[in-house]
Amino acid sequence: MSSNPPHVVPSGRKHWLPTSAGRLVRLLVVVGCIAIALLALRAWQAAKATPLLPWHTLAAEEPSAPDILRGDWQAYVAHEAGLFARVRSELDAHMTPEDAHPLNRYTAGSLSAPDRFQHDWNRSFVLEAKIPPRGVAVLVHGLTDAPYSMLRLATLYNAAGYIAIVPRMPGHGTVPGALVRAERAQWQAAVAVAMDEARRRAGGRLPVHLVGYSNGAALALLHEVDRLRRGQPADANRMVLLSPMVRVSAFARYAGLAGLPALLPRYARSAWSEVLPEYNPFKYNSFPVHAARESYLVTAALQEGLAVLAADGRLSGMPPILAFQSVVDDTVDASAVDRLLFDKLAADRNELVLFDVNRNRLLQPLQVAEKTAWADALLHGTAHAHAVTMVGTTSLDDAAALARTRRANADALAMEALGIDYPTDVFSLSHIALPFAEDDALYGRIPRAGHPLQLGAIALRGERNILVVPQASLERLSYNPFHDYMTARISSLLEAEQISTASRAATPAH
Repeated sequence: MSSNPPHVVPSGRKHWLPTSAGRLVRLLVVVGCIAIALLALRAWQAAKATPLLPWHTLAAEEPSAPDILRGDWQAYVAHEAGLFARVRSELDAHMTPEDAHPLNRYTAGSLSAPDRFQHDWNRSFVLEAKIPPRGVAVLVHGLTDAPYSMLRLATLYNAAGYIAIVPRMPGHGTVPGALVRAERAQWQAAVAVAMDEARRRAGGRLPVHLVGYSNGAALALLHEVDRLRRGQPADANRMVLLSPMVRVSAFARYAGLAGLPALLPRYARSAWSEVLPEYNPFKYNSFPVHAARESYLVTAALQEGLAVLAADGRLSGMPPILAFQSVVDDTVDASAVDRLLFDKLAADRNELVLFDVNRNRLLQPLQVAEKTAWADALLHGTAHAHAVTMVGTTSLDDAAALARTRRANADALAMEALGIDYPTDVFSLSHIALPFAEDDALYGRIPRAGHPLQLGAIALRGERNILVVPQASLERLSYNPFHDYMTARISSLLEAEQISTASRAATPAH
């Protein structure tokens, strides 16, 4: 007989394996129960929430990514025209009298109907150069937005002699329900087709700029990163980015799980994180969780691509980048623009321009200091291989705005007085503010004749929890007080580029 009873093993392994397996099973059961409970809660919330309306449920079918890539810019715009006609017809067939009200963008003749403007800026458009073209710019709008958000910058480029190409990203401009199905591959394909058109028009002779806002900035960056990873050269000579979406919140990563109950028609509302009145003619207010997930996947692919190119030493092939970012941003991780993008760009030809919070004596004590510490370190800490400019104030008692610039690998700061004050009623810029001037016909605060709906001028006061839209969305700054400075910086790039191009053309070949 053995000296040890059969149930005793000195090493303890027979006891360890079942115990560990049992713990794992118990853990999986607990996790499964929590997941089921959360899905049940989500389904219950969906059943009780605001019902979906025709513009949430209509399918605005866009061409697939392969179909977009098989065509060209003209084919993309032609399909878009048919798409808008079909959506309008379907809306007319499904809307009831109760759906029509003076602030519904889908009600003909309403205050927020796109036809109140001189053009339906929900659609792709091109601003042709009125003089022999000096360049071509492709401008890519953000998530839930429309080409309207790039109109001001497109006009700036056009005035400088550039052909401005502004594509509508699939799923945008029609009905918010289109974003339930739109995929990042379609967005990437639309950017690629627009850049093909830009290269065709540039003919190898003219500079090409790629401009992106928010999710559009991520798509612009990913377009060039993917080209470099495939061994192709960048096809833009310069990039200009506004509120670039380099990293988003952790919620976006798992947003798709919140929509799982929508697999059952009864709980279709769970596919939406927000269902709000559609009073904005050129932006969706309602937001499906699928769109958040797709946007996250864009940023994940971008971060991976940047890391791979940095490790291989191939990021030097990226075009020079000028980016504008609010120091505080509730949509994207503002500090990630520096950490995950600019710090990886080794060349000293890139610049990050930051719009600081209002640091006057009354407002600064009310702000969360940790939110701005990363930007303070950029300006005063260890030098970086890129330039940094901070736009804001330097004194608690002086509202005069300055631009303080720290050149690449330098310690000294250059000061530029902007000749304007930081607005006393603004405590910071916002993610959505950067592309829009104070006199913007929709988002500005300065009244414009002929535009009865100017969202940036709304200043409502009243009791909490009475409005059908979140009060925070009405209080969020929708225009950029420093828009003139931003456009001046972009204009100076265009002027310098024109001088450089003329100089090269005048230099005799050897």
